[in-house]
Amino acid sequence: MHGSKLFVGNLSYSVTQEQLKELFSQHGTVVDIRIIGDKGFGFIEMSSQAEAENAKNALDGFNFDGRNMRVDEARARGDKKGGGGRRY
Repeated sequence: MHGSKLFVGNLSYSVTQEQLKELFSQHGTVVDIRIIGDKGFGFIEMSSQAEAENAKNALDGFNFDGRNMRVDEARARGDKKGGGGRRY
């Protein structure tokens, strides 16, 4: 891993920032949490790369609120794979 920010997907739509903070705090210090509307995903920033990696390893696939979370390193916005822009 290169950073301390994690992507967290497949979240229940009813999950709160407080619930995520309690869960991820078991693996280090949570600096920031952002749940993206009604999309079922969000981002969690840990205080260090090592803590982020520990949280990722422990919680990827973890059943939380009836759903198996997906936890991975967050990519920078410009790192999207795929494409599809048309060229004329």
